[in-house]
Amino acid sequence: MNPPIAKRVGTRREHHGDVFLDPYEWLRDKANPDVVAYLEAENAYTDEQTAHLAPLRQRIFDEIKARTKETDLSVPTRRGDWWYYGRSYEGKQYGVQCRCPIGDPDDWTPPELDEHTEIPGEQILLDENVEAEGHDFFSLGAASVSLDGNTLAFSVDVVGDERYTLKFRNLLTGEMYDDTIVGIGAGATWAADNRTVYYVTVDEAWRPDTVWRHRLGSGLPGERVHHEPDERFWLAVGRSRSNKYVFIAAGSAVTSEVFYADAADGDAEFTSILPRRELVEYSVEHAVVGGEDRFLILHNDGAENFTLVEAPVSDPAAFRTLIEHREDVRLDAVDAFETHLVVSYRSEALPRIQLWPIYADGNYGHPEEITFETELTSSGLSGNPNWSSPRLRIGTTSFVVPVRVYDIVLATGERILLREQPVLGDYRPEEYVERRDWAVAPDGARIPVSVIHRAGLQFPAPTLLYGYGAYESCEDPRFSIARLSLLDRGMVFVIAHVRGGGELGRPWYEHGKLLEKKNSFTDFIAVGAHLVGTDVTRPENLVALGGSAGGLLMGAVANMAPDLFAGILAQVPFVDALTTILDPSLPLTVTEWDEWGNPLADPEVYHYMKSYSPYENVEAKNYPAILAMTSLNDTRVYYVEPAKWVAALRHAKTDSNPLLLKTEMVAGHGGISGRYERWKEAAFQYAWVLATADPDHHSSGEVDHLFPTPNV
Repeated sequence: MNPPIAKRVGTRREHHGDVFLDPYEWLRDKANPDVVAYLEAENAYTDEQTAHLAPLRQRIFDEIKARTKETDLSVPTRRGDWWYYGRSYEGKQYGVQCRCPIGDPDDWTPPELDEHTEIPGEQILLDENVEAEGHDFFSLGAASVSLDGNTLAFSVDVVGDERYTLKFRNLLTGEMYDDTIVGIGAGATWAADNRTVYYVTVDEAWRPDTVWRHRLGSGLPGERVHHEPDERFWLAVGRSRSNKYVFIAAGSAVTSEVFYADAADGDAEFTSILPRRELVEYSVEHAVVGGEDRFLILHNDGAENFTLVEAPVSDPAAFRTLIEHREDVRLDAVDAFETHLVVSYRSEALPRIQLWPIYADGNYGHPEEITFETELTSSGLSGNPNWSSPRLRIGTTSFVVPVRVYDIVLATGERILLREQPVLGDYRPEEYVERRDWAVAPDGARIPVSVIHRAGLQFPAPTLLYGYGAYESCEDPRFSIARLSLLDRGMVFVIAHVRGGGELGRPWYEHGKLLEKKNSFTDFIAVGAHLVGTDVTRPENLVALGGSAGGLLMGAVANMAPDLFAGILAQVPFVDALTTILDPSLPLTVTEWDEWGNPLADPEVYHYMKSYSPYENVEAKNYPAILAMTSLNDTRVYYVEPAKWVAALRHAKTDSNPLLLKTEMVAGHGGISGRYERWKEAAFQYAWVLATADPDHHSSGEVDHLFPTPNV
């Protein structure tokens, strides 16, 4: 097949004296049959160009499936008189939410449930497979049980546009309530009266802008509780673990404000805890210390990496500092319980947790670090819904160690391993290597690099280099069953922790946004050059991977350093960034100006963004092989961005390297739904990556593992 060629229709754009003629803006109209025909033609071309990889795709899918315990259930979490857990079943795409009654109210040891035997008193709360019947796409947003345990509120999206329908089930009878709320955000928060539910709706730009409350069974429309008129801010609503307060959080990328109300009062008015101040962010948790209600406030007023203070609920501005600001530690969160606090923080580019006892006299005990033995372990709180519990549930993982769930007995400090994520096929972590490396950016900044590969691998080797670098998001160690299919074929997996992320604290983020955004791109290129310079890989064996804002990273490095990479895989890529950020009606615009700048108002921002936006900077030169993945119903990064980018590349590039666009016609930003379909998608992408990074061994799709795994 010949590749599809999109027609060129000049659309004029003029800002700050700069004129840009956009030949592919017509692709934005997905109601146009010509647009759909073009996307389908690209899909057909991609299918034809990758057909030879079908055997490899099938083997990777089979490996993921064979390593996964398909019929399984999670560790039960106690709440009220029930143990809650999730089930999965072989052959089923989605999970099943369940619960069973507790035996002894004083026993906090999770029951050892068997996925193959009948559990006494088990109640199915929600079978997602049933809800998904008849739909090509399904996503569960909320599944929240009222405090008395009698009603389930759940929300579903069957399109992929992240607008959910909220429904209610009577758990005493199994019957559905007539109450149905359409077109809301994903979440639902119960008040303590067991009748009132808070939820959020979005505006035309998909910004969560209004909080409502609904009284179950009242037959009345929802009552508007709070509206946020500032288009830079979005809203979220939740309940304190103590069940005493409902919080509404209003936040932009750089400023926040939190409101609170009595959770037991279905008519409660919300009060601001601290009035918003530009460039000051804060979050709030409720604690009871020495019999007094207090707010724990994490804020960055004069403290770039945040500081933790406490104040009486009656006077939230009367601060007392608990944790001072530190340049080498980024405070992330604080969680309050009846007898202790848990502080989550980041040090040396890794997430960590600390336990603080609360004494009856109102004082705090000495903080205790919760540590683990391996260098690249991620740790954090797991499911802990209870205000009063003798145990603390935590989870850990690394790139090679599967997820482990522990209970810590607070009275003794004993750590009990409840579960390790099963990996079938005789998986042994010691057969893999995970290590931290450092690369140096052009301006001298030291960039953390995570490197994962099979033990005994000979270098240089095919390598997949991943990056994101935006919104202070951190790419922490995380185990992946699917990734084993790359590692076992001799591929190195590397993460470049570039600026724009938050791995090294708030300054690491600040120096990778706005008018310093290009640091994200040059950091990634520096990591790629470091891998080549240290003989980990060679340019002809190096593939780059990134999605969403990381897709912007992919598009930028394709223009800036095309000779460094054999291929680039861009997932739902933000590659037409300037066009998007110039349009206030789109989801990624007004709320994003604090991240990227406002090119409408500021000529400097406009010209800076235009200098790196991938679509505007496509040139007549050689590019690496490129695979772009997108979804037609994506509301965060519209399908039109990669569609325009691929069309421009195909028109301009001077090489014969493969250029492919794959559009999911029924999906959203997160891609297709259903675990088996996701495994197929992973197999499709990984087969392309392997064939691109190591064509001598994988281009035919027939070669087996470099490291045999006979039990898979």
